[in-house]
Amino acid sequence: QVQLMESGGGLVQAGGSLRLSCSASESIARFRIATLGWYRQAPGKHRESVANISSTSTPSYADFVKGRFTISRDNTKETLYLQMNSLKPDDTAVYYCRVAVVALVTDYWGQGTQVTVSS
Repeated sequence: QVQLMESGGGLVQAGGSLRLSCSASESIARFRIATLGWYRQAPGKHRESVANISSTSTPSYADFVKGRFTISRDNTKETLYLQMNSLKPDDTAVYYCRVAVVALVTDYWGQGTQVTVSS
């Protein structure tokens, strides 16, 4: 069973930066064609999409992170990244990564990493 593992979360002051990484416990079949994404869930709120990146490395972002966050992927390392700059207290949440290979009907989620932004 493939497991995704996020890292890079932590406590940071408002205006600071963090870089999240997501990698798998074993190689994921057809990773190169997978759609990758970052999601987050704050206490008492639903999980929401933060950013996605297609197999052609085309990114898309939620409006609330545009201009502050950058999603990227390294197919050689089968790793997903999220560079988060200008963090705000409202960005406080558990951040999850996702790897979805539609052609294989596979959809993996990480366990989440806590990001806390203090004011």
